[in-house]
Amino acid sequence: MKHWYLVLLSLGLSLLAKPAFAEEPVQPSMWASAKSSLAQTWQSKDYELYIPIDTWHNRNYYTAEKINSYNERPWGLGVGKYRYDDDGDWQALYVMAFQDSHNKTEPIAGYAYQKIWRPAESYSLGLGYTAGMTMRQDMNYMPIPVLAPLFSVAYKKLALQSTYIPGGEGHGNILFTWLRWQLQ
Repeated sequence: MKHWYLVLLSLGLSLLAKPAFAEEPVQPSMWASAKSSLAQTWQSKDYELYIPIDTWHNRNYYTAEKINSYNERPWGLGVGKYRYDDDGDWQALYVMAFQDSHNKTEPIAGYAYQKIWRPAESYSLGLGYTAGMTMRQDMNYMPIPVLAPLFSVAYKKLALQSTYIPGGEGHGNILFTWLRWQLQ
């Protein structure tokens, strides 16, 4: 009985272990679910085009002089791969580049998800989020993480989609809007 502590350790660990039952379905981890969803979106053969149309700076956080100095017409273009999941919700992987508030090119790439509601056959509403990376000239093109809300109104394959970039006095607080056109 010289290894009695190993017997006690084994007994203690077995009491802490959760018993497995054959009837319990195995739930994938959150990481495994995210990887699977991203892989399915990446493998989609459905593409969409993004056309930026407006950058509105919230007038409550900027002086009129600053507003007048900013570009609010973000010329640019983007492309993405999208899919609708089993629940009918939209998911996409995308890249886009546009003229930022200072007329400098700003690229962004990321993942987007929206819960979709269909109040009528040809119309839909979406609410979700986007997560990705952007780079700005005024930040020396260092990668900047993005996590922002996303909402849309769509008619058939054309959607008006927006995000709101939060911020403080004199920065952020921008409503960025683009057209999303599903090509397939």
